[in-house]
Amino acid sequence: MKNLLFIYNPKAGKASIGNHVGDIVDIFTKSGYRVTVYPTQCQGDGEVAATQYASEYDRIVCAGGDGTLDEIVTGIMSAGVKVPIGYLPTGSTNDFARSLGIPRMIRKAALTASSDRTFRCDIGRFNSRYFVYVAAFGLFTDVTYETDQGMKNIFGYTAYLAEAVKRLPNARSIPLKIRYDDEEIIGSFIVGLIMNSDSVGGIKAIPGPDVKLDDGFFEVMLVKEWENLFEFNSIAPAILDRRKKSDNVICFKCSRITIESDEPIPWNLDGEFGGMVDQAEITNMREAAEFVI
Repeated sequence: MKNLLFIYNPKAGKASIGNHVGDIVDIFTKSGYRVTVYPTQCQGDGEVAATQYASEYDRIVCAGGDGTLDEIVTGIMSAGVKVPIGYLPTGSTNDFARSLGIPRMIRKAALTASSDRTFRCDIGRFNSRYFVYVAAFGLFTDVTYETDQGMKNIFGYTAYLAEAVKRLPNARSIPLKIRYDDEEIIGSFIVGLIMNSDSVGGIKAIPGPDVKLDDGFFEVMLVKEWENLFEFNSIAPAILDRRKKSDNVICFKCSRITIESDEPIPWNLDGEFGGMVDQAEITNMREAAEFVI
């Protein structure tokens, strides 16, 4: 039998995964795997477990939200191991699962995770760390990791929206120097997203059209500070529909981008706090991870 490590976050989403562990293990066992079950004990524990044990298993499957998946992928990448990754999306948003077409129903997702169909996907490198589908700074990007877990368990994605509204009065711009390819942009920005997903925050329009997860390129969106009501009103339509233009919304594709600020700013990596840095070197690692789809 092949060996499978099942890592799950018992607090993700509505914290109901514990009721399904028996069925999940049964599906994996019937698919020919000897299963080891590992419930994470705290934030970051999934990364530690994946780093330590990845080389001992033929497949690693994780259950949780995008943050849990980030931990597992980061751990596997840090270990330098090539092992297929299965994903059971049980979080509040699950953007990356949507991009891969992974079912939300737990039993269907478990059947998918035990199949032989795989997809080699790009992974982002953020300085010395990794991310799966988005690195972000600025307005609203702290909502995913500062929203109370109990509120997320009860209200799901609605809890994020409520928390986001509270941040509007404190919106501030960040002076930045941004370099990619042979281009340089200097200005003050409200928010920035470096993406490898066709859905961010549950909204498919944000990354734009023709997103490919294995082309070696990020989809980048930068929103500049507005100076008047006219500019402010032009931003939301341009974000949600690329056919509508705004001088305050800058969109492009690149495989590498450097973002420098005068002082350390907080970053969000896959929905979790990614640290305070004044220089971010972000590189697309083409087809660096293998996902079971």
